Order: sequence, then C-alpha cells, then structure tokens
Amino acid sequence: MTIILALWALAQGATVLGVFLFLRHMPSDRQEEAPAGVTMILPVRDDWDGGADLVTRLGAQAVPFRLVLATSGNCPAAEALALREPGRVEIVRAGVALDEGQKVHKLRAAIRALRPDDRYLVFIDADILPPERMVGRLLFPLVRGKADIATGYRLQLPDADAVLALVGAVEMQLATWPRFASATLPWAGAMAMSRDTADMLDLDALLAGRLSDDLTIGLEGWRRKLRLRPVRDLMIPSPLYGPGFDALRFGVRQYRHLATNSPGLWRLATAMVGVHALGWAWALLWGGWVAVLVGYGAAWARAALRWRIVTGVVDPAEARKVVRSLLWDALAPFGVSWTHLAFQLVAACSNRIRWGGWDYRVRKGRVVNMVPAGQKPAGN
Repeated sequence: MTIILALWALAQGATVLGVFLFLRHMPSDRQEEAPAGVTMILPVRDDWDGGADLVTRLGAQAVPFRLVLATSGNCPAAEALALREPGRVEIVRAGVALDEGQKVHKLRAAIRALRPDDRYLVFIDADILPPERMVGRLLFPLVRGKADIATGYRLQLPDADAVLALVGAVEMQLATWPRFASATLPWAGAMAMSRDTADMLDLDALLAGRLSDDLTIGLEGWRRKLRLRPVRDLMIPSPLYGPGFDALRFGVRQYRHLATNSPGLWRLATAMVGVHALGWAWALLWGGWVAVLVGYGAAWARAALRWRIVTGVVDPAEARKVVRSLLWDALAPFGVSWTHLAFQLVAACSNRIRWGGWDYRVRKGRVVNMVPAGQKPAGN
C-alpha cells in the first residue's frame, strides 16, 4: 500500500509540474510581426450566421490581411460580407465533397485559389473569439525564423451547464499541458505557416481525401521534422453552448479523429489518462483519506495554476466562464479523469464520425464513405 501511495503521489505531482511548466514558459514579452502578404482562410458552413463578433474582432487585428471565406457555394452571410468589403474579403466556392471532409474540401479549394503574393497563411475556425494580438503573435515565430508552423489552442467558454463545464474541464487538461516544438500538434482553429512551408507540404495533395486538416498537417510535419511551435499565450476563447449531449459527442469526436489518424498516438494518450483515472478509482475505494487528500491537493494546485494562466491571456468576463470548468477539476477531479478516459475509449469503438452535417466513415485518416447526417452509410 505504501508503494502504491508513493506512486500515486508521484503521478499527481507530475501533473502539477506539467501545468507549472506551461505557466513557467508563458512568454512575458509577447512580440508581434506584421509582414505584407498575409492571407487568412476561414471555412464556413452554408448556415453560417455571419459571425458578427468574429468579424469585429478580425477587423481589430493589428496586422492587415486578405480574408478568404471558403464556402460550399450557398452561404448568404458570406456573400453579404464579401459585398460589404470588396477587395478585402473574397469567396471561394468549393462545391460539395464526394470523398473527403467538407471542411477539407473547402480548404483545398482556397489553397488552389491563392495568389503569388500570398506569403503567409493563417487558418482559423468560425467559432473562435480571437484576441487583437492573434495574427501578429502567430506570425512572429514564422517571420523570425523560429518555426515552420505556429499554432494556438482553444480555450472553451462553457455556458452555465454542468455537462458543458465538464467537457471544458477535459479540454482544459489538454490546453495547459506542456508543448514542445518536437511534440506539438497544430490546432486549425488558429494556425499559421509561410507560403514556402505550405508549398513544401503540398497542402492540396496532402489533404486530399482526408477528414482532419490539423491532424493531417501535424503528423506530416512530424514526419518531415518541421518545427511546430505552440504560441502558449494564444489560448483562443471558443464559446461552448447547446445541449450537453452534443458537447459529449464533441469530446468523443476529437479523440476519434486521433484514433483514426494515429492509433499509436491514441494508445499513448489513453494510457496516460488511464493511469490517472485508475489511480483515482484506487484512491477513492482503497487508498484511504491520505490518498484522497493527495489527489485533491494536486487538483487544487492545478486549478490555481490554470487560473493564473487563464487570467493572463483573456479578459475578466471570459475568465469567469472558464471558472466553471476549473470548479470541476477542483471539486470532482476524478469525474474529469473518468470522463476524459471515457471519451478516449468510446472513440475507439467506431470509425464513423458525424461532423458538420455529414456522417463519415474513416480508415487510416482517409474518408472511405460519406453521407448526409442521419443516413445510413453504405458498407460495414
């Protein structure tokens, strides 16, 4: 029992150290760059509402850029925005995909439509609330020659719903884990690369037939030993709302992307979370009050460190929403661990992913079948 307790304390201490190292390596001098030739690519669904808050925040960026809205071809809000801002906002109409993710299909169309003077590419998602420094911070390591691909990460802002806050707590574990240039996967919600890197990767060909854009780019970047640099202070707010069941499906879907693209990486991630989750089961059932105290002490320390991280990168109103997730990690850390492990295990039970109104069947990262959501896919 003493040995198990010591291992439990060591594992908990490692999680606290991980979050501390993230905080320790947060840049204090948040320099930006504003080079010429920046193009931002934003894929949107046909039912996109125009993203008034997003558009306002993009307009406040210190770096000028050309915005390319990648649509299927029937998005009234995108057409209206392009009419309001001719020259600055352009539309690429990709049509409907046949054998690849609809988002990937739009991205590939936008990449093929690039101009010769597009020197830097910034990729974003429509559900983010970018801070004013986002574009400049993403470009800084590229312009200074410190990275080949730069990326931020999502910071989910859950509505006042317990399930949404629980999913946000799981995501917070990922958002505040130490990242290094040799072990970082980019997040397409806020990612940038030079045109030279995009051409070297041949993004159009690389993404063909794929469902996940960022995982595909990240794994290829690892294979080519590119420098994938996390910009740690770019934790990009992303509202999390709607039915709790949808949020749970989101968590499963994220890990199903990983399981269908890189089973080895999924196994490693699941093993790490599994040790922590099983440790909590032991602590609560057999470890006694000392083991529980160790677990809660570490949980409160992580929550305090994460609060310092969050308050350093977002405004107070956004930070207050993040508290809903931090409370889960402080009051029921075992629940967060078990939920995280459940996402990973359920993700491996199928290769079917529902995303953006489509049901996809994926094998080795490639789409082998796609039908409108709710329609039964062909084959097994």
